[in-house]
Amino acid sequence: MIYLDKKLIVRVPATSSNLGAGFNSLGIAFHLYYTVIVEEEMDEWQVNHALGKKIPHDENNLIVKTILSIDPNIHPHQLTVMSDVPMERGMGSSTTALVAGIKIANALGHLNLSLDEQIDIGAKLEGHPENVTSAILGDLTISTFDGDRCTTVKASMPKNISVLMFINKHSVVSKQDLPKTINFDDAIQSSSFANVFVASVMSGEWSKAAEMIEKDKFHEHYREKDVPELSTIRKYAHDIGIRGTYISGDGPTIATFGTENELYQLRDILNSHHLDGDLRVLKIDYNGASVRGE
Repeated sequence: MIYLDKKLIVRVPATSSNLGAGFNSLGIAFHLYYTVIVEEEMDEWQVNHALGKKIPHDENNLIVKTILSIDPNIHPHQLTVMSDVPMERGMGSSTTALVAGIKIANALGHLNLSLDEQIDIGAKLEGHPENVTSAILGDLTISTFDGDRCTTVKASMPKNISVLMFINKHSVVSKQDLPKTINFDDAIQSSSFANVFVASVMSGEWSKAAEMIEKDKFHEHYREKDVPELSTIRKYAHDIGIRGTYISGDGPTIATFGTENELYQLRDILNSHHLDGDLRVLKIDYNGASVRGE
């Protein structure tokens, strides 16, 4: 139990979801963080940040709304937010705020919520589990959510694998692009691709896992027209023997798994083609969200 005698510092990693065909089920956390410092009590909630005009500074902020949805009796505090996670780019920016709110409510309310309980709360608030589970637990998570309870398995990505993120500066892909139904055969194939991906990771056969990432039929087919960089990045990755490129979440960020040496080589090639976005090589976060007093 954490008592706020000084400051409370909550750090939540960025996440990526789907990993190809693992739609609304597979999630992974990276070394890119959203940090909230919980400071003194106030008469009203005050959220200090430099994240732009769209993000509220008061009780309408997602962090505060999450805190109060869990325990409406928690007294207002001053919060200071610092974030390296790009907004609305398929890297779990809203999830980081939501998970921070869960962690803060648990600490300030002395609720002693288990990790499973925290995940259930987050999945209910988001409506799907994969970003929440990887943000809370770290590493690769495989989850299913029935609307009430989330069941999650945490797997371990190979320690030599990192990710190259192409973070588009402009377009944001809409969930409305997806159809309400898909072909039955495509659903069977995509499910099998996700199954083999998970089995390959857990059996240490990364080359098979990487192949499966690029075989999705659930959503990428409908989104790739809005993310033209996907085919470009895959082409140059394949030229140097890298598999494992996919649209992160709803996009428009594109992720490619590989060793650091491979990814720096790919980054150098892509830099010469002047793609309209940033290229960042990131390590995997294995531990998930943390809370500490200072």
